[in-house]
Amino acid sequence: MEYVTAVPHPRTPAAAPARAGRRSLAVALLCGALGAAVTLLATRQEWAEGTATVAGGAFPLAANGSDVTGVPAALAIVGLAALVAVFAVRRAGRLAVSALLALSGAGTVAAALAGASDGSALDDQAAKAAGDTSATVDVLSHTAWPYVAAVGGALLLLAGLLALRYGRQWPAMSGRYERDGTPRPRRRPQTVDPDRPEDLWKAIDRGEDPTSA
Repeated sequence: MEYVTAVPHPRTPAAAPARAGRRSLAVALLCGALGAAVTLLATRQEWAEGTATVAGGAFPLAANGSDVTGVPAALAIVGLAALVAVFAVRRAGRLAVSALLALSGAGTVAAALAGASDGSALDDQAAKAAGDTSATVDVLSHTAWPYVAAVGGALLLLAGLLALRYGRQWPAMSGRYERDGTPRPRRRPQTVDPDRPEDLWKAIDRGEDPTSA
């Protein structure tokens, strides 16, 4: 009697985890890379603007996101590094890096939303322009760029949550770069034909002694 091993059909439940892992990997990579790029772009834009009274006149002031707070840009870089590091580690290390990615996204969102109403950067500029440390901005307004940075942080957070949920199903870097103590098979020396000069030169280039054959 012959026994036939059943192979699961691609549409059977056995293949569902693999498909979910591939989809989550693609979504996480897209969200992480896009989130970091959006956050870094937003921090270079103008977040706040206002006017200060200097020498009896109104002096316009503006502050970029990096002037208001450097936290979102720093966390975006950390999140991007964590996204790459997810594939370099396994098991507990992957879990820790995934958590770092999620925390970077959450921190980016919190810092961006806090900077959306922060006027301290313009107050510092007003104090320098007026030569008075107590000078403040008279008229203050904010742009939408802090909220754009918060959206970038939310994408990083989503990538981190996907890594925490499905990261164990994602591939890792090739094991050929890891040293596990297993002896590597030696290559058999190629046969050298002494009547062919090109074979002699190739043997020398490989570090072999063609006269020892």
